[in-house]
Amino acid sequence: MHNKPQRSIAFTADDERFMQMAIDLSIENVAKGGGPFGAVIVRNGELIATGTNRVTDSCDPTAHAEVNAIRSACQKEQCFKLNGCVIYTSCEPCPMCLSAIYWAGLDRIYYGNTKADAKAIDFDDSFIYDQIALDYSERSIPCYNLLRDKALEGFRRWTEKEDKVLY
Repeated sequence: MHNKPQRSIAFTADDERFMQMAIDLSIENVAKGGGPFGAVIVRNGELIATGTNRVTDSCDPTAHAEVNAIRSACQKEQCFKLNGCVIYTSCEPCPMCLSAIYWAGLDRIYYGNTKADAKAIDFDDSFIYDQIALDYSERSIPCYNLLRDKALEGFRRWTEKEDKVLY
């Protein structure tokens, strides 16, 4: 699978300012004992939220900079969609963060370091991409379908619920 070439874009002074903010957060976070990752979320040139990697100090493997910034922005905005927002992150998002960005509905992603740069300092996510492509029976963590017929009851009730909030 080959990636398409990136679209050509003219970066603004604001783009560079917010990217530098994400980079500065990543550098500051290293000094505080965290991972070298920072992210900021912006809407219409206004800073909405920031996040840094707090995996080790919070004992939370999901506490990546982008996820923390998304959580903070959603709390501040009191919504689970961040339409109209963009994220500036010091590194190309990992598979989990990329998924969170899509779920949150962000409009664009700007990143500094590439996933190859991250791999060079032992933050290698390529094995996750490799695992996703495998059949369940071939993955390193076994994955089994269990009690699907009973689990479908929750989906049935969701489908019938008239006052549900779609997301």
